[in-house]
Amino acid sequence: MNTRPYQICVQCLMDITDPEIYFDSNGICNHCHIYDQAFHTQCLPSLQDSTRLSRLLNQLKEEGKNKPYDCILGVSGGVDSTFLAYQAREWGLRPLAVHMDNGWNSELAVSNIEKMLRKLDIDLHTMVIDWDAFKALQLSFLKSDTPDLEIPTDHIITAVLHETAETQNVRFILSGYNCFTEAIHPRLWSHGHHDWKYIRGIHARFSNDSIEQLPHYTLNQLFRYIVLRRHKTLCLLNSIPFQKNKAVSLLEEKFEWRNYGGKHCESLYTRFVQEWIHPKKFGFQKRRAHLSCLIRSRQVTREQALAEMEIKNESALQNEVDYALKKLDLSQGQFDDLLKAPPKSFWNYPSYESNFLQHSLLKFLIRAPNLVEIFYTLRRKLLRATFKSKFS
Repeated sequence: MNTRPYQICVQCLMDITDPEIYFDSNGICNHCHIYDQAFHTQCLPSLQDSTRLSRLLNQLKEEGKNKPYDCILGVSGGVDSTFLAYQAREWGLRPLAVHMDNGWNSELAVSNIEKMLRKLDIDLHTMVIDWDAFKALQLSFLKSDTPDLEIPTDHIITAVLHETAETQNVRFILSGYNCFTEAIHPRLWSHGHHDWKYIRGIHARFSNDSIEQLPHYTLNQLFRYIVLRRHKTLCLLNSIPFQKNKAVSLLEEKFEWRNYGGKHCESLYTRFVQEWIHPKKFGFQKRRAHLSCLIRSRQVTREQALAEMEIKNESALQNEVDYALKKLDLSQGQFDDLLKAPPKSFWNYPSYESNFLQHSLLKFLIRAPNLVEIFYTLRRKLLRATFKSKFS
């Protein structure tokens, strides 16, 4: 239970519902400082130097010569990935769109994907995963009492993208992630995306059903993808002045794209988790972080964001809650018991992070793509210099 006196950041909407938040002497929270750092390192260099993006796009096209595709693009039907699909074609790229169907797609998301890709002439590969195994995994996470309920989906999406990249012999994976709308994400609200030991450990605690048939990656597999196969995930929306409202208007006008509501709510399960379970069981709302990003990127005012936080839609959500419980084979009584159980966190379960060597390797691999690129660039230059010295 959080016993701190209530405090909210004077710049964004982040407050003490993040137990790890802290404020400087001016009342500005650590998330605002993290946002500024992320913007200045990930976005500003490209915005100030347009040639950076051009060089990167040329590299994708050059490496993609004589191949059906030059990159892999994950699509969900949401704003970010859909706009990125449009932008990729504007840049002259030839992506293969990849969608992971975990059984929770809204009809609106499916319609958005189909209309967009058909008009953009982008091929689509859909991976439909084993529903029974995935449902068992979701139930295990619900029983774990952690807020990390979307971690299985996020992990599987990443695994599917890497598997497809390897099958297609393509190095580059395009991600719709961007600092403008996603740079604020409290660790205790969602953690362990790359941690198969954590995912598998929770499931082993609460179920005897096998989940090994689900797409996933261990530390060894992640090493192969990133170091040996040299896969690199590119967040190209960070290279342009991405504005969510303008992106929505363009998609609606050009592609008859339809808005689905909140951030990532193209998934029925995401809406169920973010707008029902998180507030009722854990006492936080993820849209507080989403709106804070829009404030910091000057896409909404703080007053507009505060007004949106006041909007309550529990009655409208009740049908979706009933649908989710039926799909998960949970009774209302069982679900109520899950909501009443004391919250836990990532740190209550085994994980790579609980082992120093495994955690160090995981941290290296997450940061490795740029280091690997530097290594191969230096190696290539050294070989060229050696070749020239021998034959000059």
